[in-house]
Amino acid sequence: MKDTVKQSTYASYRSYLNKHFCVLGKILLKKLEPHTLQEFYNYKFREEGLSPKTLRNYHMALHKCLQQAVKERLLIYNPCDAVTLPSGEKPEIVVFTNDQQRALVQASYRHRYGVFIRLDLCTGLRMGELLALKWEDIDFSTAQLHVRRTINRLAKYEAHDGENKTEIVFGTPKTKNSRRTIPLTRTMADELARWKQQQAQDKIRAGDKYTDDGFIVTNEFGHYFEQKTFKDYYDRLLEDADIGHFTFHALRHTFATRALERGMDYKTLSAILGHYSVAFTMDTYVHSMDEHKRHEMDKMDDMFGMQYSISVESRPYPVLCTLSPDGCTAHVPDFPKIEVQTPTLNAALLAVKQQIQKALRQYKNPPIPTKQDQIVVPQNSVLVLVKAG
Repeated sequence: MKDTVKQSTYASYRSYLNKHFCVLGKILLKKLEPHTLQEFYNYKFREEGLSPKTLRNYHMALHKCLQQAVKERLLIYNPCDAVTLPSGEKPEIVVFTNDQQRALVQASYRHRYGVFIRLDLCTGLRMGELLALKWEDIDFSTAQLHVRRTINRLAKYEAHDGENKTEIVFGTPKTKNSRRTIPLTRTMADELARWKQQQAQDKIRAGDKYTDDGFIVTNEFGHYFEQKTFKDYYDRLLEDADIGHFTFHALRHTFATRALERGMDYKTLSAILGHYSVAFTMDTYVHSMDEHKRHEMDKMDDMFGMQYSISVESRPYPVLCTLSPDGCTAHVPDFPKIEVQTPTLNAALLAVKQQIQKALRQYKNPPIPTKQDQIVVPQNSVLVLVKAG
């Protein structure tokens, strides 16, 4: 099997076998019945507390193994086909609030690697994709980033006594859609250009000790990071921002949520995130939009009344002002009850404006201002337009 799947997949399958499927190894293959597998999954779910997603991963691996047995005619049918997996609530997507995101970004400018936190908030990269980036993946002329590889520490295919059982592996992204091109904002492209200058300074200071393999996320000696080490830096930044603990993946979820809040369509977002389908993107982030949907729907509250009140605040009402030796008399054609008499024109206009504002608060459907050319201006009068706002 190890020649037909990625090393990360093989490592996962072997882990499943050693930690969980070993109990099934005592059962003869031809006696492995669906009810036995059903009891196995139910026990893992109820007694060991494994999540439905984890059980689905186990089931997929076991199904593939037993399907091979069917192909080799060691089994007549695949007993996994008759199993019903436990269901459960999908884990809630955790994102930074706007205030938390603002605090994180501010703190990021105080840290050497803060630029990559900002990059992730602008692209939604997975950590393995971020740390595997090379300068050849950035096209500054078009402001685009190409996702071509990932970095992970995985169990070796074979490990001899005394050797490290794990190794750093650079591989291709996990699906075809994960190999993608992401447009960069001009601001982010400029920040990466400045980071490239920082690397050039690191290279001068380190001299012969500097390793230049073209990686973007590097320490002072040009060496790339593995995920565990970079996560430690990320945790320190969170602590500095004083916003509590978040997984690195929360940056990806936050990017997706902010993109949707700003009107990005699901198909475009799915392509940027590298999801295998638009449906998966919609299913993943539909609940994280609840707060935004409530905010947007609040704008529709009393929409028939608000529609007019919003429009009239920016449009002036005509006011007829009649001047006489005794002062100024002003009235508003659209509000017949409003009429004031003051010693001066300015005082009249101020009084009229205050009464219009008061009237607007009492109206559910305020009158639309009469057009200026529809008003007949009497002799010794002037027409003045007064904004209520």
